[in-house]
Amino acid sequence: MAACQRVAYAAISLLLVALFATPAAAQRSFVDDAGRTVVLPHTINRVMAAGPPASVLLYALAPDKMVGWVSAPSEDQKAFIAEPYRDLPAHGRVTGRGGTANVEAILSAKPDVIVDVGTVSESYASLADRVQQQTGIPYVLLNGRFKQNSETLRRAGELLDVGERAEKLARYADGTLARTASFMATIPDEQKPKVYYGRGPNGLETGLAGSINMEVLEAVGAKNVAQSAGAGGLANVSVEQVLSWNPDVILTLDTAFFSNVKTDPLWSGISAVKAGRIFRAPVLPFGWFDAPPGINRVIGVSWLATVLYPGRTDIDLKQETRDFYRLFYQVNLTDDQVATLLSDLRDDK
Repeated sequence: MAACQRVAYAAISLLLVALFATPAAAQRSFVDDAGRTVVLPHTINRVMAAGPPASVLLYALAPDKMVGWVSAPSEDQKAFIAEPYRDLPAHGRVTGRGGTANVEAILSAKPDVIVDVGTVSESYASLADRVQQQTGIPYVLLNGRFKQNSETLRRAGELLDVGERAEKLARYADGTLARTASFMATIPDEQKPKVYYGRGPNGLETGLAGSINMEVLEAVGAKNVAQSAGAGGLANVSVEQVLSWNPDVILTLDTAFFSNVKTDPLWSGISAVKAGRIFRAPVLPFGWFDAPPGINRVIGVSWLATVLYPGRTDIDLKQETRDFYRLFYQVNLTDDQVATLLSDLRDDK
């Protein structure tokens, strides 16, 4: 009888251990880039992006784990996105300007974790804590700075258990930056152009010194004329200010501004306009220079080095474009798609 009791007690003890050990075994801790310790499920199958940069990162790394897009891709964008992911639902953005995802929307998407990529600051960490408390869903904040691309990819790979793919993308990003740095070492400072980046249909929003939106410009050694207006993020400026800065080159993503600036008499006195050095960066499916300021900008370094220093790089931009889209976006571009991306980049008519 005693032996039977001992067996029963042992069985009960093992059962209790199993019951209490299971939750702990099913969880793990992750220290995000804000220094927050976030308790995660051991296996992550569903991930929500807090904003557009995170959406691009998740699509590039682990598209099968996306609960949806922050905003629904346009028909033009869909042509440059792998077919299985074009029509994922839109859930809104949790962070940044124009946040649209409320608690109900977040909960209805049933993510295992929310991932944000961008500026790491006290205010964003506070937002992460607040959303996590309101929803009970782990919220991870990762550094979105351009120079941190490879590290962010590797950290996200660890987070989502896609380390092998993350390493491939990180090595590509590292190689691109290393090649660009080597090329820039051959360019004397006096030959690095002064550049103005015009956002919006009138081109009068730009990035100040240190803005996350201007990092590709910094990577190719060009001089942001708006840095004289101070440090910060995005700011509105006047045409008079741009005239006083007199940039050698104007960059934009906006089709309306790109089409109008050369013939607009208000801009006619600027060196860039006189020389026809006005460039529109590709934007499909995501911006090469900005919009969003995420890992989509890796290809922008090669593009910008080519257009700012024509004839001085050995970059085959068509092949570079094909390679990047195949690796990061899982699409094999047609000749027409490559032509679409690389056409109408300079207004020299």
